[in-house]
Formats: sequence, C-alpha cells, structure tokens
Amino acid sequence: MDKLIAILAKQQVEYEIIEHRKQINTAQEGAEYFGIHIGQTAPTLILRTEKGYYSLIISGDYGQVDLKSMKDLLQVQEIKLAKPKEVEQITGSSIGSVSLINPGLPTIFDRELYRYSYVYGGTGVPKTTLKISPKDIEDLNEIISYIR
Repeated sequence: MDKLIAILAKQQVEYEIIEHRKQINTAQEGAEYFGIHIGQTAPTLILRTEKGYYSLIISGDYGQVDLKSMKDLLQVQEIKLAKPKEVEQITGSSIGSVSLINPGLPTIFDRELYRYSYVYGGTGVPKTTLKISPKDIEDLNEIISYIR
C-alpha cells in the first residue's frame, strides 16, 4: 500500500483509505458495509488476452461483464478473467483487493462511475478500501478505452 499512497501523494489527490475488520468480497457487500449505492463501488477486474493483461474498472451495478463485447473492444481473439495466481503476479494483490490504481496496466474504465463524486474500491491490501473521485482514478491509470 506504500506504493499506492506514494502515487496519491505525488499527484496531490484527495482520497481516504478506510480500514475495516471484515474482508469485503463483492460490490453488494461493499455497498452494505459503507451504506452507499452499489453503483458507487468500483471493482477492478483483471482480464487476460493473447496481447497481455488489462484492468477493467467498473461500477458495482454493471452486472455480468460481457466478455464478447470486451473482445471486440480490445480487438483480441481470446479473453478471460485472469486466474487468482495471475492476478497476484500482475497486481501484487489477491482477487477482491486489487487496487483501483495500477499504473502501466492498460485499463478500460466505466464512465458510469462519474455519477458519483467518490467511489470505493481496492487498495491492493485486504480489509482496506480506497475512497477516491472517478476523475482521479482515470488520471492515475493508463486508460485505453471506455465502456458505457
């Protein structure tokens, strides 16, 4: 998490890291825990393609990710959700804790997150959550495409 904090501090971003006793594993759990709309949660998924790995940051109310449309968007032949071991190798964190900020990892961003001033997502460390503006998430990642 030191790396994340260093990035946020260097960019002078307004944020909050919230520690909690319970591990939050789903958007629904996050919404209930923080008393926010499910759309305000921002899970980060890691996608695996023949061209490499991508991060997908979506609003928690997005529903099931349509991998076929992601395939078309990225112009790849194959696309899958990365396996837990791959997620750890790529991000240094486990599924459910992947940071919202992953510099150098090509990222697809859900514009629906802009419905909110702040969204809540991973820090890379279990039992912690990053509260940050969607604009700052967009600015701190290598955004290559958008959904919605």
